[in-house]
Parts: sequence; structure tokens; C-alpha cells
Amino acid sequence: MMFKDIPLEEGLMLMEEAIGKAKKKMQGCPETKFTCEEYQKYYECVYSMSIYHNGDEKSKQLYNQFKRSLEESIETMVVPSLMCQDDDTYLLRQLVLMWSNYKWMASWLYRFFQYLDRYFIPRRGKDLLSLNELTVRCFQDLVFKKFYCQFQAAALSLINQEREGLQIDCDLLKNVVHTFVELDKYGQTKYYEDFEQAMLANTSALYTRLASEWLLCDSAPDYIQKVYWCLSQEKRRASQYLHPRTSEMLLQIVKNLLLEQPANKLFEKKEVENSGVTTDYQEMLSKCAAMTIEGGSSVSATCMGEKSLWDYISNSVNSI
Repeated sequence: MMFKDIPLEEGLMLMEEAIGKAKKKMQGCPETKFTCEEYQKYYECVYSMSIYHNGDEKSKQLYNQFKRSLEESIETMVVPSLMCQDDDTYLLRQLVLMWSNYKWMASWLYRFFQYLDRYFIPRRGKDLLSLNELTVRCFQDLVFKKFYCQFQAAALSLINQEREGLQIDCDLLKNVVHTFVELDKYGQTKYYEDFEQAMLANTSALYTRLASEWLLCDSAPDYIQKVYWCLSQEKRRASQYLHPRTSEMLLQIVKNLLLEQPANKLFEKKEVENSGVTTDYQEMLSKCAAMTIEGGSSVSATCMGEKSLWDYISNSVNSI
């Protein structure tokens, strides 16, 4: 197949046609699609401009055009949709929607401009980002640097609302967490890790306070019942929208704060109450201390009769 040399201005104008159609997805036109003929036309345009006369200069202009199209889409469509949003759920829905549409647009543009990744960009060494790196970096620089704190606060607020018994959109939180993970691919800022640390710190503060309140107000059996309920809820919550690694860390923190750290006080409370360790109480302790995301049990409830409450809590928690 013969390719003709395409003048710079003519080629850039043709690629603006492709960019304009791809942007329609960002503008709320879900039916936007490219035909095989269109794909071939735009890909061959970039290819021809790159291999013929003045190919390096034309490739540089194409690279800048690709970058400019990403930046303009973010500045004109993504950023305005996120401004002045006080509703946590709506803000996060806009984030998920805009990131999804942006990825769709960028994926099609990548198909048209991908020849730049094969020859032009590698020859520039580390001076230029690959097209995929550039796609993520633009979103990081223009969206996440400005709004990430709001995204994190909104996600943590929804988690707190669910802990208080309110209904939230768990699928939305799952998609938000996935967005954080995807934005971690390039760049020095690790958005999911930062969210994870904030969420675990929030969890620690909550259960530190609850442990003190329950030890003061509840009997030992009632305390263990509450611990089991909390662990069950956190396990369900973690499985719905958190990364598996975070899920295990979350359960370990809750078990540590509610079982391991207050073990002495809990034992003293049981002694003062002068209540024997009943079978139901034993089984509940076993379930609490052995709970993991996989649902496995690390301690057999049948052994409980041979252990004191203190031995059980110490040994079972340490064996997780």
C-alpha cells in the first residue's frame, strides 16, 4: 500500500476532525463510535506524516496536538463538572463518569496516534512521556492535584455514613477506589495508598473511641456481641469496595483495638461480673478472633473450655 506525504497543516486539520468526534463522548454523546474506515484514515494520516519529509517535526506537532486535546477536554468538561459540588455522592459520580468518558476518548485517540509511541517518542528518550503515561499524567495534574482531597473526604464520608447505618452506593465507592488505583499507575503520588492510610486512621479513631465507651457501659458478653457485629460489618464492607490487602489490614486493626488491646480490662470486667464463660460467649469470642476476609478460622471453639478468657484472647489474636 502506498502512502502519500501529508502536509503539516492538512494533517493536523484532519486529526482535529478525529479529536472533535472523540470529544463528543465527553460531551455526553454515548452513541459516538468510529468506523473501521475512519480508524484507518486517521491512523494512516499520523503514519504518513511521521515517515515522510520533515517527519520528526510533524511528529512533534502531532504529539503536542494529542496532549493539547487531553488538556482541553479536562479543562472544558471535566473540571467544570466537579466545581462547587457539595454533595459527596454526586461529586464521586461525576468523577467516575468523567474518568470513564476520558479514558474512552483517550483510548481512541491512542489508536490513531499510536505510531508516535513506536518510533518518535522512544527516540526522544526520557524527554517525552508515552501516550498512555501522558493520558494519566494530564488527569493527575489537572484534576487530582486540585480535587483529590475532596474526593478522599467524600469517599471517607460515605464509609462513615454506612457505619452509622445509612444506605450508600457501594458500587460507586468500588468504582472510586478503582479510579484511585488506576491513577496510581504513573507519577509519584500514590492516591490509593493515601486513601488507604486515611481510611485506616479513621477506622482506628472510631474503634478506639467505641472500645472505651463499650468497656465502660457494657457487660463482657454484650461487649463481645458488639465486637462480632462490627467485625461482620467491616468484613462485608471491605469485600464490597476495598482492595483485598486493605481488607485484611482493616480487620486486623479492628480486632487489635477491640480484642487485643483491651484484653486485660475485658478479663477484669468478666471477673468483677463473676460470670462464667458460657458456651455462647466462647463461640462468639472464637468467631471474633478468627475472622478473616476469607472466612477461615484460626482457633477451634472446642478448645475454649481449656483456656481462660485472657489466654484465649491473647493466643487467638496472636495466631491470626
